[in-house]
Amino acid sequence: MLPGVGMAAPAGPTQLGATDMALLNGVRLAGLWEMPAGTMAAEKGVNQRVREVGAEIAKQHDKLDELTVEAANKLGVQLPAEPSAQQKGWLDEMAKASGDRFDRIFVDRLRAAHGAIFPVIGAVRSGTRNETVRKLAEDANGFVMTHMTLLESTGLVRYAELPPVAMPVPPDSSLVANAKANAEFGTGLNTTVIWAVLLGAVALGGMATIRVFRGGR
Repeated sequence: MLPGVGMAAPAGPTQLGATDMALLNGVRLAGLWEMPAGTMAAEKGVNQRVREVGAEIAKQHDKLDELTVEAANKLGVQLPAEPSAQQKGWLDEMAKASGDRFDRIFVDRLRAAHGAIFPVIGAVRSGTRNETVRKLAEDANGFVMTHMTLLESTGLVRYAELPPVAMPVPPDSSLVANAKANAEFGTGLNTTVIWAVLLGAVALGGMATIRVFRGGR
């Protein structure tokens, strides 16, 4: 090594921002409940398309989870090992439902979850300084977009009930401000909870990344 030239330290937890950790934990948590939810839909969905979509989402989340674990291992980050209490509640809700009601709950819960995390992934992708996190955000963005399209192909998404997405509010153009502005969902989602969880994910990795207050019908 030439005199006076230092070697760059490998990426590690100390080099990650709160939103980087929020993305890692959020994508991991999403997979931990959406994989079993998809498997459940493949097995007990009444609508044939719901069964197909459930199987595909479970399969794709398995791949995304592998990518997330690989990224975490590379960065020396510990990820959540089980879904949050809120997510377990959604799985329990699905397990107790049957028939058309199950199909509706499955689509409602997963479409709301994907819609909530989608702008967050974009915000982290645009602002992260970590190459590994940036690549994971790109991968996650593709998966989430695909999953929303798959869920919409069931014909069961109630678009009129989806929470609106607001544009970022100038002049504050910071990463957190832009992402928060994109996550101002109105009465359908508690944005205070969303951002308290996302930005507190370093210490509270086991908490949900989103909180949905719509009941299945």
